[in-house]
Amino acid sequence: MTQIPKSDRSAVGDGAAAAGERARRTVDRSLCGIHLRLPVLALALLLLLGCQPAGPGPAATPPPGATAETSGTATAGPGSPGTASPGTASPGNGGTNPTSEAPSSPATTGSSTSCADRLSEADRIGQLMMVGVSSSQVNESQLQVLRETRAGAVILMGNTSNSVARTKQLTDRLRGGAHQAPGTTLFVATDHEGGVVQRLQGPGFDDIPSAEEQATWSDAELEQAATRWGEQLLEAGVNSPLGPVADVVPASIGRRNEPISANRRGYGSDSDVVSAKVSAVVSGYGEAGAVSSVKHFPGLGRVIGNTDHRTEVVDDTTTRNDPLLSPFRAAVDAKADMVMVATAVYRKIDAEQPAAFSPTVVDGMIRDDMGFTGVVISDDLGVAKQVAHVDAGQRAVLFIRAGGDLVINVDPSTADDMVDAIAAEAKSDPEFARRVDESAERVLRMKERRGLASC
Repeated sequence: MTQIPKSDRSAVGDGAAAAGERARRTVDRSLCGIHLRLPVLALALLLLLGCQPAGPGPAATPPPGATAETSGTATAGPGSPGTASPGTASPGNGGTNPTSEAPSSPATTGSSTSCADRLSEADRIGQLMMVGVSSSQVNESQLQVLRETRAGAVILMGNTSNSVARTKQLTDRLRGGAHQAPGTTLFVATDHEGGVVQRLQGPGFDDIPSAEEQATWSDAELEQAATRWGEQLLEAGVNSPLGPVADVVPASIGRRNEPISANRRGYGSDSDVVSAKVSAVVSGYGEAGAVSSVKHFPGLGRVIGNTDHRTEVVDDTTTRNDPLLSPFRAAVDAKADMVMVATAVYRKIDAEQPAAFSPTVVDGMIRDDMGFTGVVISDDLGVAKQVAHVDAGQRAVLFIRAGGDLVINVDPSTADDMVDAIAAEAKSDPEFARRVDESAERVLRMKERRGLASC
């Protein structure tokens, strides 16, 4: 979503890893069991290799460090409102990348245990909420909303000229005053693409040019710049720039496209160029340890209206296997942490409902077609005109039912409604309750990779 010039409000699965671990243990036990039929020398060799005699006994346990991604303790940074206990992410850390190399899949951590199972149902639901707060100041009413909803994430709204240091004070206060689920800390995001969409503009933050200008740089230059921008955000206690933009605007539409091209937010009309630039930005943010969020799937490049300000924003052209989807696939290959889903309607994909509410788009295209296992985040579901006709609580329910994980709501006055609706639906529908647990797990695993949770 995009509100220009006001604000751009746009703002996963361990089953395979667990199955792989079980399979490995089964193979280990079967190999070790051969020794009953081997000569003594072969038995001795197997024992030297670490096999145990066959027979009753506990299954082999993974060696230390088998739970990948975070084996150490995140250390609180200066000005942190608390000190992390062993194995617990520090609220003041703000997202230092705990690994030197990104995992092959955003959702794979190598652990067969569940993060979400350790939290209460209220805390699991809270992890699915990203609530809007001011980027320039924090007041008690904002903190009260975060405590009441147990929100696990916030989005900083509105432009500010506060410095990196002042912004760090603000994010520290947010983390100190919000509810913190056990073993987690608050995930802080803001729109920080560049050009007219750069919320944090004070001393210590680069003056980031528009994506249109960034597209004239080499891929290496852009990746290096994105690393620097991500490091600046993390120094301020902000974990995600909610970018990059992967929408391809055809030259035939050009500036008539209100959400992207009219504000120079896109990397061009050539999908190959856009793919390269998006990959460079995702890689740069990842190198810094920041959380990337490629947007706005399946693309706002062919629409005219802005979903923040208009109703009935419709794409009549994009198909499920459209060539202009390639930048999103490139972002997934570059290990994007999140994919943001638009609220436009795509008539050739799902003519009945906005993309954010469509199982065909989320489960079908993002999960199945692209193989993405990370966090699916919504475009704003709080005040966007495109979805205003749907009850606020049902917006959140429909998104999660479609396969989404993290709900952006820039309107804190309806955050309670969303949380209550999710809880009520989970109580009445076991399948939906399972969806909630799966989404919470994906969010927590993402946090774990970026130093914001410990499982």
